[in-house]
Amino acid sequence: MKVIFTQDVKGKGKKGDVKNVSDGYARNYLLKNNLAQEATPGNLKALDAKKKKEQQQAEEEKKEAELLKKELADLNVDIKAKAGDGGRLFGSITSKHIADTLKKDYGYKIDKRKIELDNPIRTLGYTDVPVKLHKEVTGTIKVHVVEQ
Repeated sequence: MKVIFTQDVKGKGKKGDVKNVSDGYARNYLLKNNLAQEATPGNLKALDAKKKKEQQQAEEEKKEAELLKKELADLNVDIKAKAGDGGRLFGSITSKHIADTLKKDYGYKIDKRKIELDNPIRTLGYTDVPVKLHKEVTGTIKVHVVEQ
């Protein structure tokens, strides 16, 4: 019997897969526990429509990320911090500081985990900070640390 998996089933298939399984397994386990549904022409058409919709949504998210990348490329984020001799900061600028400043001063809500800052910024001046906007799109923010 051909079934469409509605949930992941270990060793058999992932959600959205269409596979042939034995009739007894399908009727007594998969269908009974709502792990799969019978692969009728109507259900297959619905699955195809759902996949197209998800793909279209993913493309739209990628386009939005590309637009945000262009906006962030033109942006200079100014962060004030106390500094000592030689331009070394008392403390450091972390991804949380950058995310808070972006939200408060510029209106961009970017999660601090998306800001890929390897080490906190500990000196005055300009630093290019990569930001993961989408799994395929990475932007860059120019962070300017100025003395308070």
